Amino acid sequence: MLELRPNCECCDCDLPGDSDAAFICSFECTFCRDCANEHLQLKCPNCSGELVPRPRRVNEKLVKSPASTQRIHAQQACK
Repeated sequence: MLELRPNCECCDCDLPGDSDAAFICSFECTFCRDCANEHLQLKCPNCSGELVPRPRRVNEKLVKSPASTQRIHAQQACK
């Protein structure tokens, strides 16, 4: 199952499991739309992989399989 990380690794903004503003790489590194586009040019700073829109988990599925609560914040990723 896809891990839905709760925040952007760059700016630490919240990205709930149903957010349409989350972008991920194949290793599930997670960034908000603004950081992914403006700072990272849709390239993951951790693995150099492509950043793509993260699928959203719908209401009842999100209740049954909640998003992760572990926050990862590495500000140097956006530099």
